[in-house]
This record gives sequence, structure tokens and C-alpha cells, in this order.
Amino acid sequence: MYSIIDIESNGAGYRNECIIDIAIYRYDGQKITDQFISLVNPESDITPFVQKLTNITPKMVKTAPKFHEIAKRVIEITRNTTLVGHNIDFDYRMLRQSFKRLGYEFQINTLDTIPLAKKMIPDEVSYSLGKLVKSLGIPLTNHHRADGDARATLELFKLLISKDTENEIIQKQHDETNSKTYINKIKILTQDLPNEKGFVYFQNEAGKIILSDYVPDINKFSKKVFNSKSKKWEQVQQEVEQINYELTGTDIIAKLILNSKNIKKKEVFPFGLYFRNNKYIVEKNKLNKTEKPILKFRSFTQGTKAVQFIGLQEEFNDINVLIKKIDFRKRNELWLGQGRKLGEKMFMIIENGKIMSYGFYDLFTQIQTMSKISKLKIDLPLPSTDLHNDLQLALLRGDFETLPLPK
Repeated sequence: MYSIIDIESNGAGYRNECIIDIAIYRYDGQKITDQFISLVNPESDITPFVQKLTNITPKMVKTAPKFHEIAKRVIEITRNTTLVGHNIDFDYRMLRQSFKRLGYEFQINTLDTIPLAKKMIPDEVSYSLGKLVKSLGIPLTNHHRADGDARATLELFKLLISKDTENEIIQKQHDETNSKTYINKIKILTQDLPNEKGFVYFQNEAGKIILSDYVPDINKFSKKVFNSKSKKWEQVQQEVEQINYELTGTDIIAKLILNSKNIKKKEVFPFGLYFRNNKYIVEKNKLNKTEKPILKFRSFTQGTKAVQFIGLQEEFNDINVLIKKIDFRKRNELWLGQGRKLGEKMFMIIENGKIMSYGFYDLFTQIQTMSKISKLKIDLPLPSTDLHNDLQLALLRGDFETLPLPK
């Protein structure tokens, strides 16, 4: 049994996408035995590009069911089947992350028609769905809509099955999907890991942490560990059975969490911002050991962006205005800014220019009193001073809302 699927998303950023159109055909190898086709309310915006591509407008999905209202139907129609799609990794990821938002782990065997087509129908100019089915004479109506693309994928799949007379490819794909090969282990363990900074924890079958680290890209780091030939990773590669992670969001949040865990990561700021001849410039700090930089940067690019931003603010033509703006000393304030994930905010308590504590709160939570903040705050072992430069950059860019400390 197979369930042939196509999904259209709202075009949001990677791993933030939401389903706006879904079509699933349950196929027993001979005929369609069930089908489900529906627009879906993403409860968020649809990008102009996707609107133009699919002709699906916000008005069309406004009264459509939300994903939680169709989730049970999706489970029913796909139960005990192999999920088939053209670039199935996308459709499967969309389903997994949609179910994950509901607190449900969706897992199913998958089959991708792209590698199958490349094997059974070699030498095609393109293996994109539109060009491939056109070349094969398979009708495709309503392209870039879930129903039209899913139906064309089904007809393509029928053709591939008919050409696979000895069932070699289907059997091989099935065996690979269900086997506990090392390659499959990597795919399963890394498929839902985010490309974001944070702490990553490799755990064995008993749940014991056998590797943990703070990394700038959790997904990339994990795959690097698996693909490494170095002997230092051999035991981890053999024993790991699950990977968990903790997102840290912005660099400032990451450093605060590291600080609270007493983990020190040495940072270098080789470039600085200088004001000469009524002009802001960026250069290596070691070129001028007598002049103190106004700000320090990790890279020349970071410094260049800061100079471009400063150039857009007329008030900063007066260097004294800039210095006053980013002066961090003696501040006693509550800072509010972006959290680790969508819908979350973070706060920092600044006393005499030092970060004393920080915490997180839901977007709709009110934290107007110190009694409320005290329940949410995470105190630092020592007042943090090593974030001075990051906080100055944040002040410059206006990344935080600064308020007087509440009573």
C-alpha cells in the first residue's frame, strides 16, 4: 500500500513553513482506494512568491481547516503505507514538523520518485516534476497545486512500477528504509535537527549523554560527527541512539547560557571602529595600539555593516552622540529582546552596567513587576562583563527595548 502525497507551503523560512495545500492518494498498486485533498489555514502569512506560484491567496485559506483539524485524517489515510512523493524529503519534513507542533511524532516509510526515475528513465534533460511528466506524456493540470502535482506523481509512480519488472528498485528502497544501516541511522537522527546555534546532546541507548557541545549549527555539527573519519568520534558514532538539543537564539543569549553553565568560550575581536577626519572606519586593532576602538568586531564584515548602519543615522555624524548612545556603564535597566524561538521574548537585568540575571517569557506574558521577574530570572554565577561589546552593538542597532527597572 502506498500514499502518494504533495504539499504546498506558505514559503516561510526553513523549518518555519506551514502547510497551505495538501493532497494524498491511497494506492494499492492497482487502484486509488482513498483520497484526501484540502487547503489548510497556515495561521500565518503566505509569501507573495508562493501566492503567485500557486494562486493560493490568504483569503482562500482563511476559512480552510487548520492542520490540527485534519491531522487525524492524514494519519488514517497514510496508516500502514509507504509515503511516496517527488522530492519526498520536503513533504515528509512538512508533515513531521506540523505534527511536532501538536506534540505528536509522525513516522512513516518513504519513497522518492526522483531517484527512481533517474534509475528507470535515464538521460532525461530534467527530473523536475513538470518537465519530467511533460517529457513522458503524463498529463499535469493545476501545476503547483497539491492535487494536480500529487495526481501527476501517482501516474509517474505507476509508470516506474511497470518499468521495474523485477521489483528490484522498490525492494531495495524498502530494505534501505527499514534496515538499521549506518546511513539510515544518520538520516533518522539528523532529519529534524535545526540549522541553528545551541547545545547539542548525543545520548546512548540508556539515555546517558556521551557527547555535548555548544555549536553554531546543530544540524551541520551532528552530520560532521557522523561523517568524520577521526578515531575520536568512533565511539560516539557507534553508541549514539538519540540526539537532543537546546536552542540558544541570539549570540547574547548563547553567551548568557554559557556563562550560567560556567562554560568559557574565548572570543577574539581583531577589528575595531575608529573615527578619523570626521569619518568612521574599520581596521585591525593591532595597527594602532595607542588609539582605543569605539567598538570591536569579530570580523571585518561585521564592522562594515556597523559603519553602513551608522551612516544612515544623521545624529551619529557627531561622535559624542554615538558614544553616549552605546555607553553601557552605570546603566540600571530592564532589557527586553528576541527570545530563542518564535513567540518567546527574553529579558536581562542590568545593574551598574553589569548583567546580573536573565530569563525568558511567553510573548503574551506580562512582566511588569520584580516579583514576576524574580520567578522567571536565571541568576548568573558572577555579574557578566565579557558581553560588554555585544551589548554596545545591540544598543547601536536597537535590538533591545530598554526600560527602567520595575519595582
